[in-house]
Amino acid sequence: MPRLLRLCLLTLLAASLAACASLSNRDPLRVDLVGLEPLPSQGLEVRFAAKLRVQNPNDSAVSFNGMALDLDVNGQPLASGVSDQHGDVPRFGETLISVPLSISAFSMVRQAWGAAGYHPGQELSYELRGKLADGLFGTRRFSDSGTLSWPQPPNPY
Repeated sequence: MPRLLRLCLLTLLAASLAACASLSNRDPLRVDLVGLEPLPSQGLEVRFAAKLRVQNPNDSAVSFNGMALDLDVNGQPLASGVSDQHGDVPRFGETLISVPLSISAFSMVRQAWGAAGYHPGQELSYELRGKLADGLFGTRRFSDSGTLSWPQPPNPY
């Protein structure tokens, strides 16, 4: 009996390792911010609908049933949002997802305080982080970062 139990445990372990290995061969999703639309706000907060293009460079479709998104500017949190939107990103395809983002009054003040010392041509760093959720093992995380240039004032001539 112990030999049969050992064989079953060994088979279960091998199957678990094979399942985990098959999940790791997926390329990361590509997520780009393609638009912002104003939404009704409450009090001192500002709200936008962030339009995201999600591209799937994999050979299998990615299903999702929720999304979370965070945006940091200059190392400080600026906006965050969640959506219970559900759908699929087809294999080697793309889809648009809308996520409502909220910017609190404190985040705006923090960013304004930090931007007070900036001058034209200086760059601001940003980081966009999020996840597409689909159950316990289906969550796909993504991130994007870069710099934004502080705008130059218009030439008076």
